[in-house]
This record gives sequence, C-alpha cells and structure tokens, in this order.
Amino acid sequence: MLRIILTAALLGMSTAALAQDMTAAQRNACMGDYQKYCKGVQPGGGRIIACLSKESDKLSPACKKVLAAAEKK
Repeated sequence: MLRIILTAALLGMSTAALAQDMTAAQRNACMGDYQKYCKGVQPGGGRIIACLSKESDKLSPACKKVLAAAEKK
C-alpha cells in the first residue's frame, strides 16, 4: 500500500516538474517522452529540456519539433 501511495506522489511531482520548465504546448507534445526518459530529473534550470534533448533520437516527432523550437530561442 505504501508503495502505491509513493508511486502516485512521485507521478504527481513529475508532472509538476515538467510544468515548471515547459509551456502547455511543450507539455502536451512531450509528456509521454518525459515520463519515459526523464521522470527522475530535478526541475528547474532547464534540466528537463536538457534531458529530453539528450534523448532526442528516441523522442516522438511532436516533441522533437517543440524542442527544436525551444533551442532556437
């Protein structure tokens, strides 16, 4: 039971972490990739975007497009 509660809490924190570094469009495009490749990354300072960029060859086309646009800024 404790494991289930901790897992639920961590998933909630992961979603919040992604929300801090990315816009709504980026979250929508990259949420699945984030959960698969970067869910343990500490938020802030662009770390989530950096993590996703490191995994760029594995990301969905929509997430790749969002990251390419973010890197141009």
